[in-house]
Amino acid sequence: MSAGRLLSVLLLLQARGRVSARGVADELGVSVRTAYRDLARLQAAGFPVYAEPGRKGGYRLLDGYRTRLTGVSEGEARALFLAGLPGAAADLGLAAEVAAARLKLLAALPAGPREEAARTAAVFHLDAPGWYREHEEAPHLPLFVDAVLTQRVVDVRYRRWRAPQEVDRRLRPYGLVLKSGTWYVVAAAENGTATTYRVSQVLDAVVGDERFDRPRDFDLGAYWASYLDDFQARRYTGTATVRLSPRGRRRLPDNVPPEVVRAVDSTAVPVGDRGWVEAVIPTESTDHACGELLRLGADVEVVAPPELRRAMATTVAVLARAYALP
Repeated sequence: MSAGRLLSVLLLLQARGRVSARGVADELGVSVRTAYRDLARLQAAGFPVYAEPGRKGGYRLLDGYRTRLTGVSEGEARALFLAGLPGAAADLGLAAEVAAARLKLLAALPAGPREEAARTAAVFHLDAPGWYREHEEAPHLPLFVDAVLTQRVVDVRYRRWRAPQEVDRRLRPYGLVLKSGTWYVVAAAENGTATTYRVSQVLDAVVGDERFDRPRDFDLGAYWASYLDDFQARRYTGTATVRLSPRGRRRLPDNVPPEVVRAVDSTAVPVGDRGWVEAVIPTESTDHACGELLRLGADVEVVAPPELRRAMATTVAVLARAYALP
């Protein structure tokens, strides 16, 4: 039996209010039988853990009972302060609250973990946007934070890529995701299907009085993983065969997405005696692939398909005329 796990069960009950044995098991990665044993041990140790029968029942702590934050290891304290990196909190409008919570956490920790947590906070900094990108402004983000937490609908004017570009939507926001410095809101529209919206593309937003029930089985992390898989499947609709010089292959990670780099690594075969390789890469469209591959200059040659090879040749010919010496 782990004393740390019993403390985790206690803190879980304190945080959730009411949890079933199955919920405890899923949260802590143990069997339901083990969860029942841990709950019984807490009761036997004198903690006010009560079982409520029925379909909506479960285990809860006596109303008003709170446990002090004890038993925190140095590693756990370090992890807590990594979770509190300030950039995302500032975007969400929670910078002051996060700073206050960090101070309270430091005050509650014993001397050893407190010093370790302070050292961790001083040597890690999160800068989410990628290189060569400006920070993306999302002025309506704090509004969505409030709507997500209070489960209220939001009426938005949204700009999308296809016509008509500006549309009105009534959204039920389920959660927010930060991806490479860009914020997205996952929300259900009128048809009830969860969809992803880029917060920076919201032109106007008003939180309404209408409330909604977030589906109990909705898992934001699982949804986002599925969304990314679907996005990649829709993004790459074709393939191209290319030849790369040794220099071109070294330059790949700085000029093309990771999926293209992985495709080269897994399909590359040597051609000729100058170190060149031939590989098959995924492509979005002829125009997009042409622009992407032109970044590699003379270190890449398109072998197929013919339309992409022609597009590369046409572009190079136009450039040659533009830069021809008088």
